[in-house]
Amino acid sequence: MLRTALASAAVALVALASAAWLTHDFRTWTQEAARRYEVAQAPVPAPAVEMLVPGVGQRALVDLLAADGAVTLVDFVYTDCRSVCAALGTAFQQLQARIRAGEAEATGAARAPVRLLSISFDPARDDVATLARYASALNARADTWRFATVADARRLEPLLRRFRVVVIPDGLGGFEHNAALLVVDQRGRLVRIFDYDRIDDALGFARAIAERGADGRGGVDG
Repeated sequence: MLRTALASAAVALVALASAAWLTHDFRTWTQEAARRYEVAQAPVPAPAVEMLVPGVGQRALVDLLAADGAVTLVDFVYTDCRSVCAALGTAFQQLQARIRAGEAEATGAARAPVRLLSISFDPARDDVATLARYASALNARADTWRFATVADARRLEPLLRRFRVVVIPDGLGGFEHNAALLVVDQRGRLVRIFDYDRIDDALGFARAIAERGADGRGGVDG
């Protein structure tokens, strides 16, 4: 009986250890939580991919993210979305208003730039003209909020994988995808992921990184 108890205890310990390893020592239990934990622990550099941007043309993603030395809040959308993308659009409209209001109050060295970038994962339908119309409908100001999609559709999957974005066709011509606010630092690294309804937290974090960069201390771990 003692041997049975010891064997059961050993099995339980193995299961416990396996669960701890699989869930990052109990800090995460879901794929999305694991994604966010991994990014927070080890910033993810943006991949080498060319983007098409209304009003700009073709530009490397890393250059787009590094423009003006800004920290960028990124979301992934498609213009034909009628559900979560609409919520993301509303969140970015609010972020745009707050960013512009903050910059209007700041002057000179006090200005710590934060920008917005919406990336479409539906390049077949979201060409430059479509993105331009979508941006106009959302009253996006190009100096604060830009839209882009991949110049080469073959580079979409590597981009999504690098930024931990999951996109699944819904069988009805649309997509299911994980929606979030991604914070990318001045070096083009994904450093944090927030729920799209946590715009204050995301913007506050982005501004803190931007201010560190303005002080010459680099990104989130600089």
